[in-house]
Amino acid sequence: MTAYLLSVYQPDGPAPPPAELEKIMQDVDALNQEIRDAGAWVFAGGLQPPDTATVLRRAGDEVLSTDGPYAEGKEHLGGFTIVDAPDLGAALEWGSKLTRATGLPVEVRPFAQLG
Repeated sequence: MTAYLLSVYQPDGPAPPPAELEKIMQDVDALNQEIRDAGAWVFAGGLQPPDTATVLRRAGDEVLSTDGPYAEGKEHLGGFTIVDAPDLGAALEWGSKLTRATGLPVEVRPFAQLG
């Protein structure tokens, strides 16, 4: 089995209206339960807005910090799910279900195998 990161990208700006957001969260909760029931669940979480980020960069022997996201853009990483899947096809299926639940783009990427 390989762990895959399913990254959810959301547009910058305000959250959807409460009724729409409630439906999205119900769909995501149902999918999270489906992933658990399938034994593929590792971890998932939503993130605070990009303006809460702090970026750390090495500058010689110093580490500099900058408020805000690493890069300005029209969308940002809003949340993620980590699944354990037997292959890319299975991970893509979970990613497809996540994009259907959120209505947002999802990037599927395997973790590097260390050691």
